[in-house]
Amino acid sequence: MNSFPFLSLEKSLIVLRVSVAVIFLSHSIVRIANSTIPQFGGFLESKGFPYGVAWVWAITVFEIFGGILLALGFFTKWLSLGFILMLIVGIALIHASLGWFVGEHGTGGSEYSFILIMALLVISASDKRI
Repeated sequence: MNSFPFLSLEKSLIVLRVSVAVIFLSHSIVRIANSTIPQFGGFLESKGFPYGVAWVWAITVFEIFGGILLALGFFTKWLSLGFILMLIVGIALIHASLGWFVGEHGTGGSEYSFILIMALLVISASDKRI
């Protein structure tokens, strides 16, 4: 109770790791539920990626299985690297051209991806299943 309302560093890392995993899981599940895979695949093809739908399925499968493994604390360094690379590509292809802000100051910018990258760096640095 001495640290109330704050958690210990170890517990905070668990909360961060699971929360970031939930973000990726929900993102991929909504993509499937809303049937937007073909739309996203067409977008990737318009950016020069062959087999856009296959790329989107690969991303979606990585987000689902990677999200589950990340939440459980397995392979955190490798999964963090994969998610960071995916986010960097997303910034380059989509978000950078839309500016920095996502909320009331802009639409679709890079700030959300940036903070996810920073969170993944912290998760990767902890590199232990807690």
